[in-house]
Amino acid sequence: MTDNSMRIERDGGLARLVLCQAPRGNPIGSTFCDEWADAAITLTTDAGVRAVLLTAEGKNFCFGGDVAAFHENVDALPGLIKRWAADFHAGTSRFQRGDAPLVAAVQGVCAGGGVSVIAGADYVVAEAGAQFVSAYAGLGFCCDGGASVLLGRRMGLARAKRFLMMRETLDAEQALAAGLVDEVVAGEDLAARAEAVACGLAAGPTRAFGELKRLFVTAGDTALEAQLELEALALARCAGSADARGALASFTEKRKPAFEGH
Repeated sequence: MTDNSMRIERDGGLARLVLCQAPRGNPIGSTFCDEWADAAITLTTDAGVRAVLLTAEGKNFCFGGDVAAFHENVDALPGLIKRWAADFHAGTSRFQRGDAPLVAAVQGVCAGGGVSVIAGADYVVAEAGAQFVSAYAGLGFCCDGGASVLLGRRMGLARAKRFLMMRETLDAEQALAAGLVDEVVAGEDLAARAEAVACGLAAGPTRAFGELKRLFVTAGDTALEAQLELEALALARCAGSADARGALASFTEKRKPAFEGH
């Protein structure tokens, strides 16, 4: 079994971020948090990455926090949580603000911090048998990984709080209805469908996607006038891009645009 929690694979403009501790349910612990932060730096600073596809090996996407490690280090856990969360949260923040859209493919159980991770994705495809488990309160914990914000954006604040406080487990269709996932497919179609979505986004206007992502980061807590100015500035930056210039020419000439990501 690999000691790494994840690996990066490249395929042109598509980067695959693969969780690779399947025998343990891809838990979130010290190694995961460190590698999550590193992966975010790598993938958000490489201009050649135009979409990221997040997948997990094994029957389950992620069991959430590494409970065995928590128990083994219970006396030191408050300090360790602060250390691990610094990396976990830094990575999450960078993925939120990077240009490349993040697509997640979810199978089996997705629990606790794993739910936080997929809540931060721009598009989530789940297999029909997937289960989304709030998990935190069952261990006497609150939440991390941006769940209080990211789940709120997807589900609404009241619904997200209920999910966490009531220790809910949602099946794939319930998660779809709540806004936690964007699409549900048969298990045998999960990999192909998630890849198709990611490849479609990778062929799109990457800089415009990045501007959209950052605008939605600030949308919930910025005054209207300030957000309008952020939109104007972002749109002006897009207007100066090669992709926008090419797309405008394509529209005028009645042909399909081809985006290069810059």
